[in-house]
Amino acid sequence: MPRLDVIGNISIDHTRYPDGRTIRLIGGAALHTAAAAHRAGLPAAPVSVVGTDLAHLPDDPRLTALDWSGITVVGGRSAQFTIEYDTLGCVSSLAAEYGVADGLTRHGLAWIDAHTADAVHVCCRRPLDAAPVLAALAEAGRRFSLDFFVSSAKQMIDQAAPFLPEAVVVFVNAAEHALLTDVVPSRQLRLVVVSDGARPVRLLRRGRLAAQARPPQTTAVQVTGAGDTLAGTFLAALAAGASDGVALRQAVTAATDHIGAPALALEDR
Repeated sequence: MPRLDVIGNISIDHTRYPDGRTIRLIGGAALHTAAAAHRAGLPAAPVSVVGTDLAHLPDDPRLTALDWSGITVVGGRSAQFTIEYDTLGCVSSLAAEYGVADGLTRHGLAWIDAHTADAVHVCCRRPLDAAPVLAALAEAGRRFSLDFFVSSAKQMIDQAAPFLPEAVVVFVNAAEHALLTDVVPSRQLRLVVVSDGARPVRLLRRGRLAAQARPPQTTAVQVTGAGDTLAGTFLAALAAGASDGVALRQAVTAATDHIGAPALALEDR
């Protein structure tokens, strides 16, 4: 059966909303992407470095179905992100303490060298050094996709630029898409999925619109991980042979369901 490895952070997220709500979450792009792919039928393993404060994750009953073989536990604190959102659900500020996740690049490279998955998704976000990870995948002839995060997108897109034409899919939001096409012409990119808040999500092949899907209206409980959920679900649908339009609709629906579902709160231990 096909499998997806997801290289990126698993973190403790402190989210703050304009209405005064604060939520302490189990977060990180690798976790959300892998979990979404798994729910959509594609076995997936987050490839991450966590501290002893998240060593219990494989035993969390909400997460036991995931393949945890790709995480390594190191003495110390996991990555911590404090994320503030505006009234539109966009990130207005971000503060980070990377902790043991500083070892993510080294771990990701070792994992690529020792394991062969059908596809690898790279969450191009600090503290990962994306260039050597993408170079290793390209040199090995591996299928890979990637995404960015707006606070570090410019730096990460510059690092990833030589490898972007080889990516199977690139996931961006509207602001990141503008940065992306400033660096790499759209016609050189195989497939780009562009999310834009409540506006239609667009799928571009070689710069041409191939499909789009408008998110249904919903009441947002939490928005952290929505883009990662979209990416994981889309990759699972593609792996199952879905068409562009079907895969995009499934991904948009999953992302909408995610923001309306209870948050993955971090329980005190």
